[in-house]
Amino acid sequence: MALQRISASAAAADLSAFTTIIDARSPAEFALDHLPGAVNWPTLNDEERHLVGSEYKQVAAFEARKRGAMMASRNIAAHLERYVLDQPRDWKPLVYCWRGGQRSGALALVLEQIGFQVALLDGGYRAFRREVLSDLEKPPALDLHVIAGRTGSGKSRLLQALREAGAQVLDLEQLAEHRGSVLGLTPGTAQPSQKMFESRLWAALQALDTARPVFIESESRKVGNLRVPEALITRMRASDCIRLEMPTSARVGLLLQDYHFFTSDVDSLCARLDALRTLRGHACIDAWQALARRGDFEPMVRELLEVHYDPIYLTSMARNFTRYGQAVELTLSDGGAPSLAEAAAVLLARGVPRSSASDSAGAG
Repeated sequence: MALQRISASAAAADLSAFTTIIDARSPAEFALDHLPGAVNWPTLNDEERHLVGSEYKQVAAFEARKRGAMMASRNIAAHLERYVLDQPRDWKPLVYCWRGGQRSGALALVLEQIGFQVALLDGGYRAFRREVLSDLEKPPALDLHVIAGRTGSGKSRLLQALREAGAQVLDLEQLAEHRGSVLGLTPGTAQPSQKMFESRLWAALQALDTARPVFIESESRKVGNLRVPEALITRMRASDCIRLEMPTSARVGLLLQDYHFFTSDVDSLCARLDALRTLRGHACIDAWQALARRGDFEPMVRELLEVHYDPIYLTSMARNFTRYGQAVELTLSDGGAPSLAEAAAVLLARGVPRSSASDSAGAG
């Protein structure tokens, strides 16, 4: 019986139809990006893939295939022993590799011969990636409501409170693993690749109900080093806004909580501040670094907000978000859980009108 092949478009339309999504590529390929929810069962690991590829180019294709088959057989047997022995008869995996060729085909053939309802992704990861990019190029048919507010006003925390209250949320900073400012990357961590970010975003968009409001933070075109798709940015900037206000002292306290790791690693903080020298000048940055080294974090953060972040943010919002001037204002006394839960309840109880951007775009 021939292996069942499924197109990338059909797979993208309903990934939940498969019990397990298996990526047969090497761990390095998997780490760069993979289908949402996939697990990695490499037919060849990184070293083996390099060895077979070198032999293919430098010796002969036939010799390389023999070596590759030997290695693949061992790896597939290990996967069967580790993951397959306990699978029920109705287990339904989707298997893919780079192009839907030999690596995924070998694994899928063994699984099919056992009797499982295995599907092979036609065109592999490359074909699915094209589907993701095509979808992200289209304006999302979503009723977006943009949570706006100066740095430290609790936008990300409010998104979390809204999610906990049952609202739909699209958290770009969470997907990008970055808080969206020069201080936004947590020390010792790394952002995902651009491809991985886009796959995560695609999956998050697919999970949203277009008939219900979606809350999103007022991000710029880039979150850290990652680019937000232009179609989403355009829709965000034409959507209705909710403007958060919080006293400056409370904003300072919230930022010191959220960025507590910098108060214990002043050298790292000062290195990040160096990135602002072109904008703020040496004297200003030297003064902020001196405050940090003395442990005077509250005045440093206050000045950073009032001199740097607030003017830039307010100018950017007025210039880029067409409905910011008509934003509904929501005041938080602080960034604590009770205040956030109350604010989320107020928003949801009040109800949000369907945004004009969504209305003008129709079904999008």
